[in-house]
Amino acid sequence: MIEPYAILAARIRQDLIELEQVVARAERALNSTRIRSEDQDLYLDSAALSMHDFYTGLERIFHHIAANIDKSLPADHDWHRELLRQMGTELPNVRPQALSSDSIKALDEYLRFRHIVRNIYAFNFDIRRIEYLVKQLRPCFYKIRNELLAFTEFLEHLAS
Repeated sequence: MIEPYAILAARIRQDLIELEQVVARAERALNSTRIRSEDQDLYLDSAALSMHDFYTGLERIFHHIAANIDKSLPADHDWHRELLRQMGTELPNVRPQALSSDSIKALDEYLRFRHIVRNIYAFNFDIRRIEYLVKQLRPCFYKIRNELLAFTEFLEHLAS
C-alpha cells in the first residue's frame, strides 16, 4: 500500500511543475496585449484558455486525491465545487486538508471562470475580469503550490 502514495506524490509534483508553465503563459498572453493592441482579443483568449487549463490541472490533482486517498468522489450535479470543498476538509485518520479555506475561496473564482470559458463565445469575455484573474494567478498558484507540496510530504511520509 506504500507505492500508491509515492506515485501520487510524484504525480502532484510533476503537475505543479507543468502548472507553473501554464501560469507563465497566461501572464505572457496578458503582457502581449500591451505590445500588440491590435491583437488584444487573441491574447486575451489565450490568457482565458490558460486559466481554464490552470483550474483543470488542479482539479485533476484533486480528483486523484479524492479517488486514491479519500476513496470518495462527489457525484452530484455540483461535483466540481464539492470536489474543491473536499480538498479543504481534514479526514481524521485518513489525511489532513489539502487546501486552506483561503485557497479554496481563491480557486472558486477560477472554477467559475472556467465555467464561463466553456459556455460562452470568446468574444463575450469580460476583459477586466481576465486581467484581474491573470494578475492574481501567480500569488494564488504559489499559495496552492506550497499547500500541495506540504500534502505531498504527508504522502511521502506515508510511503516511507
